Amino acid sequence: MIRILGTIFTGLLGLAFGSFLNVCLSRWPQGESIVHPRSHCRNCDHQLSWWENIPLISWLALRGRCRNCHTKISWRYPLVELAIAVLWAATFWRSLTATDPFEPADWLWLVLVQIIAAMAMSWILVALAILDAENLWLPNFLTIPGIVLGLVVCVLNEIFGFHFDTAIRPFHALAARALSAIAAALLILLIRWLYKLFRHREGIGLGDAKLMALLAAWLGLPGALLAFFLGIVLGALVGVFLLLTPSTKTNSTEWSLKKLPLGTFICIGGIVSALWGQPLIAAYLHWAGF
Repeated sequence: MIRILGTIFTGLLGLAFGSFLNVCLSRWPQGESIVHPRSHCRNCDHQLSWWENIPLISWLALRGRCRNCHTKISWRYPLVELAIAVLWAATFWRSLTATDPFEPADWLWLVLVQIIAAMAMSWILVALAILDAENLWLPNFLTIPGIVLGLVVCVLNEIFGFHFDTAIRPFHALAARALSAIAAALLILLIRWLYKLFRHREGIGLGDAKLMALLAAWLGLPGALLAFFLGIVLGALVGVFLLLTPSTKTNSTEWSLKKLPLGTFICIGGIVSALWGQPLIAAYLHWAGF
């Protein structure tokens, strides 16, 4: 019962933080404050009343349009709110499912810290995915603190004994995870250098390297590589789909110069890796005979 109620509460909390994330996603690229002014229509500046600000419900009640000027409200708003709600609820449910009910009560607050950290990572990944999709921008004020937070969580896991099957000391764990982050970033930098060498133009931004470092700091190098592989596959599928659409066929030169948001696909891969990375990697190793 506690697990069900906690999951529902976490999902509702995710809707609220998803709504806040929408404010950030609309204002960060414009260099605007996320505190002032109050939420308003970006077309007519109509200030939203309290009932127009209810996550997900208001968008449905308004039928996806501004009450004042009837301009369409982007699908991004309800999708981001729903994504954060589902990810946070799934994180809470999975974490309590994996927790031994006979563990001492003193450890429960540590489990909650781990849950909150995982929720923070998913919030950051959704933010980066949307920012890259809409603006081809992976800002340092999200990636760099995300890397630091991932390393801190790794050390805390070792200090407080989340990994009972390892004798690695916290300092060694931090060094190993930091090296994983560096290796993941170097992989992207190598691909970036090779692309520029053969194509004579930039193909992958430095933000993607920092994003890979973030994923490695949180998930380890295997988890980050899985996220990268999934992101590449997803990006390739989207690229093929766009290539087959009539609008791209009529202007192949413009299509060849078009940039796809690689960071968005890697973020989606990172979310999948965070939720199901271990069984996916174990299944692959078993299939490969390791």
